[in-house]
Amino acid sequence: MTIHAIPSFFSLALAALRRYPERVAFQWDGGQLRYRQATTLIGCFQAALQRHGIQAGTRVALLSANRADMWCAAMAAQGLGAATSWLHPMGSLDAHCFQVEDADVAAVIIDAANYGHRAGEIAARLPDSRILTVGAGDAGTDLMALAEGAVECEPVDLSLASAMATLSYTGGTTGRPKGVAKSGGANGHAALQMLSNFDMPLAPRFLAVAPISHVTGTNVLPTLLRGGTIHLMARFDPEEIAATVARERINAMMMVPTMVYGLLDHPRFDTFDLSSLETLLYAGAPMSRQRLIEGIERVGPVFCQLYGQSECSPITALRKEDHDLSRPTLLDACGFPLAGCEVRLLDEHHREVVPGQHGEICVRSPAAMSGYWRQPELTEQAFAGGWLHTGDIAVADECGRLSIVDRKKDMIVSGGFNVYPREIEDALATHPAISMSAVIGVPDPKWGEAVTAYVVLRAGKSATAEELIHHVKALKGSVNTPKRVEIVNALPLTALGKLDKKELRARHWSGQGRNVA
Repeated sequence: MTIHAIPSFFSLALAALRRYPERVAFQWDGGQLRYRQATTLIGCFQAALQRHGIQAGTRVALLSANRADMWCAAMAAQGLGAATSWLHPMGSLDAHCFQVEDADVAAVIIDAANYGHRAGEIAARLPDSRILTVGAGDAGTDLMALAEGAVECEPVDLSLASAMATLSYTGGTTGRPKGVAKSGGANGHAALQMLSNFDMPLAPRFLAVAPISHVTGTNVLPTLLRGGTIHLMARFDPEEIAATVARERINAMMMVPTMVYGLLDHPRFDTFDLSSLETLLYAGAPMSRQRLIEGIERVGPVFCQLYGQSECSPITALRKEDHDLSRPTLLDACGFPLAGCEVRLLDEHHREVVPGQHGEICVRSPAAMSGYWRQPELTEQAFAGGWLHTGDIAVADECGRLSIVDRKKDMIVSGGFNVYPREIEDALATHPAISMSAVIGVPDPKWGEAVTAYVVLRAGKSATAEELIHHVKALKGSVNTPKRVEIVNALPLTALGKLDKKELRARHWSGQGRNVA
């Protein structure tokens, strides 16, 4: 017996659901689920899952659109001591089957209404897999029907803070996806950090504009702990998002920067009443200073930045009060390390750098992963020297505030000089015609890598490649000046809305003896 038990993510979720039984936990177009109903559904799902061998130490994959019942199915599995592994809703069949096999799951739970066809495809590709569907699907057993027939629907909590609770897979933008194993305690700690550091309203009405199976889902438990409601969007639609904020008086939401840009660039954006919005949390990638200034001027002082990654999140916060237009350099920062999260900037020899020097962000945190699933060598590399190495290069000011320079793997070596793409992207963002940009290094016989910029122009604006090259040179000097600028209609994005530089690099590095993708 211990009197110092650390709560698991599931324990916290169950406590929140029981605390506010009559409040609305989830709301969507045409329906809602109250806290009490969610609690009952979790218990019924547990009874059904146990009949299919789901127990402590097993793993369950899930594939779903933005659905409350599927979140309850995931919680049911975690409450039984199993680990959940969400398949990406926009992933390919190959990607889904890879994850199902790599995670060695005991069952795949599929949202039949939106992915019933994928149930049949996975069953055909992996005939030994156990397919469970929520609703009738093309293959497998209807878990919802089993749950509705359950007699005992009081949830049980067999979760352990020390045991693996989630197995999330990296996006693969830097190579083959890796399984990131996290304990229930790590996920619970992360939820409490989200609640205490990111300006969550006291009575949250949170709009989930992206799948809660991924980073947006980090806001579900903090919202429930405050007795709030999660409003689920079926897809990212800037006009529908703005309309929902106005209609439902939404006061919190989370986006990646490209989503914010899409919202700001919508021709009817300024016609909607967004005055209820208290917090717009942005994460997943840096946001350009110019576009952030535009957002603050048009939406208000609601922006709050989260920095983290699959392996550990959250790590730092740039709070709303730090988004100070009178001190615009602060907008380039990712904020201060969170309380309880130890951060150091280390050089290639694992030595701490002094303020003002570039170093890799290295972390010790209760929210950190346990390791990479069945990849001990990669885990050892990630934890070299007793720190989790993020792969992100940053600089700290005299107050300890961090500013990310770039991804270590994104750095370009051109003519013997280290060039950081983000600095060039930020310079391009100051041009009035630029909506967004992506800078990469491409193979070049003279320079080794030639700095190349892909840019998207704002609607109704024009600029030439030569003009943009001169613009960057005036701001950043010749070393950081792109050798080439290509104006495109759109940039490739990952399924999560992040810039996909891996795809851009592949156009140039395929077949090269050296590959930096």
